[in-house]
Amino acid sequence: MWFKNLLLYRLHGDQELSQEALEEALQAHKSTPLGNADARRLGWTAPAGRAGHGQLLHEMQGQRLISALRQERLLPASVVKEEVDEQVAEIEAAEGRKVSRKEKTALKEQVTENLLPQAFVRSQKVDVWWDTRHQLIGVNVSSRTKAEDILDLLRETLGSLKVTPLAAKTLPLRAMTTWLNDASTRPNDMQLGDQVELKAKGDDSVLRARQVDLDSDDIQQLLASDRQASKLALSIEGRLSFVLHEDLAIKGLRFSDALIEEADNADDADDALVRLETDFILMAQALAEDTKRLLAWLDGEATASPLETSPLKG
Repeated sequence: MWFKNLLLYRLHGDQELSQEALEEALQAHKSTPLGNADARRLGWTAPAGRAGHGQLLHEMQGQRLISALRQERLLPASVVKEEVDEQVAEIEAAEGRKVSRKEKTALKEQVTENLLPQAFVRSQKVDVWWDTRHQLIGVNVSSRTKAEDILDLLRETLGSLKVTPLAAKTLPLRAMTTWLNDASTRPNDMQLGDQVELKAKGDDSVLRARQVDLDSDDIQQLLASDRQASKLALSIEGRLSFVLHEDLAIKGLRFSDALIEEADNADDADDALVRLETDFILMAQALAEDTKRLLAWLDGEATASPLETSPLKG
């Protein structure tokens, strides 16, 4: 249940759907098995799996949990190419002529259609945290493209959804570089981790370091050579550790032992559904509070015009 990554979005405008109405809307876009001719499909699934008895929405204290299921058939391009090449060779040998590019394209489409039902299906469940009190949506993925696919599905489900990526007044790139350069600029509740990515100005060279002392002379010398911190490992008073990226993406999330222990000690009566909801509300409350702290570190949230993200893909 505990998120590993977090891509945050600001929700513009009130979504005044009741829990019952939202559950009904999600059910209308529920995930179904891939058909033989389907290359991919995206739909809503039960966050608790079988233990959830088909329930697609969990809502507690203004915190919502929903999950999308991405299904995709794995058909390597090399397999398609090999089959097309064999058929092209057979045609050219039998008819004594060269197969045109147009024919090859048609053959490729036919081969793909024939092989697709035999391809393995890869499934990925993506959890979404929706904080209705603070108008935030967080997606547990590391890819912006995948996050936007999920938001497109949510927009299709709701009929309308206006969101923008969460942004801060001070660019993370600038703030992270300043924190590394000058310890006195670091907020009192911030601790540096042991990972950093330094980008050189004016070219594409990147230096990555793990398990290093970020206050070392070596790091300071690199910063003095006009490098900037594009990723930085941080923690908030031992509550939460993560790697902050220059686009405000939060990756490598790790929650404190104290929070995990609190969840473990909660009385769930060995009920998987109760356990999921307990873990979720503790996680959601921590994320809501620590998102505020992170924005405070970056001088507050930048205002943005409400824009709808790109249409649903695939």
